[in-house]
Parts: sequence; structure tokens; C-alpha cells
Amino acid sequence: MAQRTERADALRNREAVLAAADALFAASSSPQSVSMDDIAAGVGKGTLFRRFGDRAGLIGAVIASRLEPLQRAVQEAQDAGGSSPRQRVRALLDAALCFKIENRNLMSAAEHAGLSSPYQAEHYDWWHDTLRAALDQVPGVHDADFTAHALLATIRADLVAHLIDDQKTAPEALRASLAAYIDNVLGAG
Repeated sequence: MAQRTERADALRNREAVLAAADALFAASSSPQSVSMDDIAAGVGKGTLFRRFGDRAGLIGAVIASRLEPLQRAVQEAQDAGGSSPRQRVRALLDAALCFKIENRNLMSAAEHAGLSSPYQAEHYDWWHDTLRAALDQVPGVHDADFTAHALLATIRADLVAHLIDDQKTAPEALRASLAAYIDNVLGAG
């Protein structure tokens, strides 16, 4: 069966909703306070729920739209080669950490909307698989699958938000700490 092409007005509505939600979550210091009514302005609440199902579905779609360009850039960098496996692991985790730093409010909203386990998020499998593939190439890594999970746990959104917002850790200091930790985990190379 052929896949249905999305109508132009439906596509515009989807993009408008994602843009509105993205802007509201980015501007809010309390992402839980952003309501579906706030986001639905201009398209109607019924359209919003039909399109995304619920708040968690909408937040997941906003995260996916923000991640898409980053995932493409990561894939292009890996396809281009030129860096060692260790450098690829560090670059991948640094990119993921920077994403979480920049999107703390959105990631917090995801947790409060019922997406509290990062392992249930659609994008987690992509990050894990990409990191595991890079770790498979690093000499001395005995279990790339577990190591990928463990390294991704060091950049959980709730931990990143706690360190930056509560502990007042500077983003550059957090990035440097992550790089040093990765070097410890991967051993001398």
C-alpha cells in the first residue's frame, strides 16, 4: 500500500504547532507550566490532540525535530571519517551533552509528561547504537553495549539540569569533566 502524502495545510499546522511548542518550552523557566492550550493557539486543541495524541507525544515530536539536524551532522561526521574511534566517542557524547545542556527545559518537560525513562525515548536507541558502533572500534573496550549505556547515563537530562541549574556548574566545565571521564573509562590509548 502506498504511503499517504500529507496535505499541505496539515503539514503547515504540524510545523506551526512544533514551532510554537519549541518556542514556549525554550522561553519558560517552568516547562510544566506550558499548557496544551498555549501551544494550540492558532490550530485548535482538537487538531493538537489528533496530531500528537497527548502532551508526551507532542514533547517527543519537538525533541525529535530538534535532534534531527544534530543526528544528521553526527552521521555525516562519522561517514567522513578522519578521526580515531576514541575521538568519535568523545565527539558523539559531547554533542549529546551539548544538546541536553541547550534543551534542559524541554527535557525536563519530557520527564514531567511521562517520558521519565530515557530508555523509552525514541531517540535513545539511535544514540546507543551509534555510540556502541564507535565503541566497538576502540581497542580494550570489552562490552561496547554496556559501556554505551553506562556512558549515556552520565549525561541524563536530569543530571545535566541538576549540575548546571542547581550546582551552578559551568557548561564548559561539565564538558571537560565528561571528556576526562570518557578517557578514564576507555583507558590509556
